[in-house]
Amino acid sequence: MGSNHQHAAPNNEKALWLAFGLTFGFLVAEVVAGVLTRSLALISDAAHMFTDAAALAIALAAIRVARRPADLKRSFGYHRFEILAAAFNALLLFGVAIYILVEAWQRFEQPAVVESTGMLVVATLGMVVNLVSMRLLAGGKDASLNIKGAYLEVWSDLLGSIGVIVAAVVIRYTGWSWVDSLVAVAIGLWVLPRTWVLLKESLNILLEGVPDGTDAQAVSQAIQGVPGVTGIHDLHIWALTSGKASLSAHVVHEAAFAPEELIAILRALLRDRYSIEHVTLQCETTPCPDAFDNTHWTEPRTALAARAKAANAAVPTPVPPRP
Repeated sequence: MGSNHQHAAPNNEKALWLAFGLTFGFLVAEVVAGVLTRSLALISDAAHMFTDAAALAIALAAIRVARRPADLKRSFGYHRFEILAAAFNALLLFGVAIYILVEAWQRFEQPAVVESTGMLVVATLGMVVNLVSMRLLAGGKDASLNIKGAYLEVWSDLLGSIGVIVAAVVIRYTGWSWVDSLVAVAIGLWVLPRTWVLLKESLNILLEGVPDGTDAQAVSQAIQGVPGVTGIHDLHIWALTSGKASLSAHVVHEAAFAPEELIAILRALLRDRYSIEHVTLQCETTPCPDAFDNTHWTEPRTALAARAKAANAAVPTPVPPRP
């Protein structure tokens, strides 16, 4: 059993803690400032910054929880905690975004007086906090999937802070208070698509769907293209968490080929081409009853698989056992 799931090193975890402290502290300050200045854009940006704090908290929690060893009750360990937290975060963000949009609509009808100076100062400080957080996380974003996700969250929030600064400047020199609501709507609409993607990816993992970026049909054809393989059925590809894919399948093969050698070649193929390291294969010379169970996805050997043989020309050919 192998894994390509990446974890943060101690120095990266320290950077996460520092970025989380900065982000959460400023989140509280921005909410208070938004209420005092009556700026919906600030409150909307605070909601966006909440996504950053949540992403950092999830990354930290996932690092800590994932260290717990697997046991008889949870044989896969605790990696899926990250996905449960991400799904909860997405649902919460949908509620926040809807609140911002409804409040903005009401303010379009009855504009509120906005204190542009305080709004400008707080937004500028928020931009500084985002820049510092990005600097802290930049060193580990290429080594850890968790930190990379947090880095992208902070980067996107930087755009929200810039939007609030623009709104504050426009209000200060034109008096157009409605610009505050316009920026709030823009930030809310910016959050919603990202939130939907987060929720969709989380649900796909929780439902044990094929991981994003993995083509199950291509994997099936690649396996069937290996010399000696005559069919495949009961194929399952899923992920415990982001970057930790698993596969199980029944492989039908010619009797002349040794199962041990086929399994070794197939494992290397799946690892090198599809980054799937946790692989469980059952070899059989005739299809078992599961091959005729319509509750499992099965793809018969076709001309597509024959074409896959050409693509697998570099794959070592198993040597049949000598009589």
